[in-house]
This record gives sequence, C-alpha cells and structure tokens, in this order.
Amino acid sequence: MTNKIDGVGLGKLLNTRQVKRMVASYVGENKEFARQYLSGELEVELVPQGTLAEKIRSGGAGIPAFYTHTGIGTLVETGGIPIKYAKNGDVEIFSQPHCTGVFDGKRYVMEESISGDYALVKAWKADELGNLVFRASANNFNAPMATAGKVTIVEAEEIVPVGELKPDQIHIPGIHVHRIIKCEKNEKKIEKLTVRQDQAGEAGLPAAMQKRIRIIKRAAREFKDGMYANLGIGMPMLASNYIDPGITVYLQSENGVLGLGPFPTRSEVDPDLINAGKETVTVLQGGSFFSSDVSFGMIRGNRIDMSVLGGMEVSQTGDLANWIVPGKMVKGMGGAVDLVSASGTRVVVTMDHCSKDGSPKILKRCTLPLTGVECVNRIITDMCVFDVVPGKGLLLRELASGCSVDQVRAATGCEFTVASDVAETF
Repeated sequence: MTNKIDGVGLGKLLNTRQVKRMVASYVGENKEFARQYLSGELEVELVPQGTLAEKIRSGGAGIPAFYTHTGIGTLVETGGIPIKYAKNGDVEIFSQPHCTGVFDGKRYVMEESISGDYALVKAWKADELGNLVFRASANNFNAPMATAGKVTIVEAEEIVPVGELKPDQIHIPGIHVHRIIKCEKNEKKIEKLTVRQDQAGEAGLPAAMQKRIRIIKRAAREFKDGMYANLGIGMPMLASNYIDPGITVYLQSENGVLGLGPFPTRSEVDPDLINAGKETVTVLQGGSFFSSDVSFGMIRGNRIDMSVLGGMEVSQTGDLANWIVPGKMVKGMGGAVDLVSASGTRVVVTMDHCSKDGSPKILKRCTLPLTGVECVNRIITDMCVFDVVPGKGLLLRELASGCSVDQVRAATGCEFTVASDVAETF
C-alpha cells in the first residue's frame, strides 16, 4: 500500500529511497511513486484491491493461500504485469502466472496471503490494553492490517483508560496490538476536497466537465429503487449527485462505506469521511462503516446489484480495459477487477466515445491489458448508449442529443446493430 500524497506517510520513505518493492492496488496521484516505478527505481507488485485486502486478512488469520475468481482471463491470472522497469524503459521483471483451480465448473486463481514483520496502523481511539476503534471510513485497511503483523504498532489520536471503550464498539481487540503511540500532531490532509455543485455552478464549468456531467446524468437513470450499487473512481462517482429524489439507492464504496450520499457542502467536509477515490463525501441516514476485507466480501459475494465504472477501452464482446497504459501511465487496478469479476453484478461503463486524438475507444478487441473478460453489460458515452448482447455483440439503444447513427458508426471501432426504436434520449 502507499499514501497517495507526495511526502506524506509512506511517501517519506519513497522520497528517501527506502522502499525497494511495494505491493499495492492503486498508485493514485503520487507522482514520485509513479516516476520511480516507470524509471526502474522501484519495484511495484500491482494487485486487485479486494485480493489485497483478503491477502492481508488471510495472513493475519494463519491461512497461507486462497482461491478467488478475481482476475480470471487477465494478466492477474496469466502473468505479465510489469513489476520492474529498466532505465531504458524495457521490463526487467514481470508478474508470474497464477495456479488455478476449478470449483463447481468455475475457474479460480490461487492467491498467497501476506503477513509482515511490522504492521503500522492509525486508530481513532485506543485503550491501554490495545483495543482499537476506527472512525468512519478510516477503518478501511487498518483493521485487517492490525492482525497481519508480528508486531503491530498503532498511532492513536486518543488513548483512553481501560473500560472507557464499550466492548461492542471495539473493532480490533488488543490481543493483536503490541505498541501504542499517542498522535502528537493530528493533521489530517484531504487528498481530494470535493464539494457539491449547484445547477448554476454547472453552467460555468469547462465544456469537458459539462460533457462528463451529461454522461453521468444519463448513467444515473440506471439506478432502481432499493438497489445496492458501487461507483468507480472519477466520472462514475458524480452519479451520486443525480439520483432521482423519488428513489432510494444504497451506494457502496470499496474502502468500507455503505450508504454514500452526495458530495458535501463546505461546512459538511469531514477528513475521515471519504470514498475509494479519496474524495470527501456524506453518508445517508442508515449508512454504515466497515473494513476493506468486509467490503470486498460484499462484492465477491454478489451483494452489489450494479457497478458503474470508467473505461479506457471496451470491446464488442464486453471486455473492459481501464487501469494501465504499459510504460506510460499507471494508476493501478484498484477495486475494478474485483467488481467486474462478480457474476451477479450488472456492469455499466461510462466513458468518452473517442480519445483526445479522435480514435475510437469502443473496439473489436481491446489493445490494453484487460480489467475483465466479457463483463460489461452497458456502455454510456457522450454520443450514445450501447448494450452488450452475449454472443451477438453491440446493440445501439439510445442516441445523445444531436448525434446520428452514422456519426456513431464513424466514431466506433467495431460493427454493431441498431435497435428498431433507437432515438435521442439524453
């Protein structure tokens, strides 16, 4: 894992070249991290976020390995993810193929667990026995990480006497904790301060952002009353601001939140309340917080009805690529590989129809490393809405205002059929 702000947290060790290899799911905005990785100074083992959470949980529970469907059909299974680059840009070390197994006719990859000599954990409150309480979304990886170290060192905002924490409120029992340090300077940096925009504010936004809002407003119409849904980092997360007020949708975030609300007003901003993209958020009445391993258990267990994700490329059969451009750009796969591997979750991809150079992003075959195979159900772009029909390919369902079928055909890199009732709907 890594802190995504340069010079903060583990970023200090990166700056002093004290990290040889990082096992992480998402690099985020840490420019020094990305620079060291792409220049060959740092080895990075990229792992799906849910798999990483389960590796840590299993390591703490004494389980040496486990099977998961996450990553089947991608480089996670077959190997080939760059771990270390040479100075000339060639890849020196690739990830290796995983062992696989078949259970009830379905293929799974085997993942080895992780444990460490030391676990460094941040808690809201600790008592003198080492019992820990985390606040809001700050539970995330802290809880499983606290169990996975031979020596667990906790920095607590507050250390209280034994008995002050109620037993049913404790997240991690003190049996896992070896040392407690009182936090002397409790400065909480917000990586992405994000506040709610009113309709008047939208009118003054740049054209590119207005186009994204147009896409996401259409995506918000996919929500149904009572649905449990997950929103990916970036454009999809905007959908929380456009849910029909007449319905209730329970939004889940991979970092351990169920019941996400709209982005906050400036007065509502809370540094301990963020989504998986590190943006400030609110939580609706009835919402809940939990650890990352519990969160991805919901995802793998098919508890999420729909996931809305961004995309770099989508194929005519519903393959998705959205996490890396080898040798050029690496954000990490985050939780996307886990989300699209859940067979019971409907996957909706929101994306620009074409790249900045005008080339199509909807193709016969993806050219970038895959996030998932035949996993996309619907594609929503600034030009149209496609459905992926199993065994048949793409079906053009809807057109954006001002777009024609011929314009969509010219901007799409594969064949598709047109629904008999296709019309401009957004």
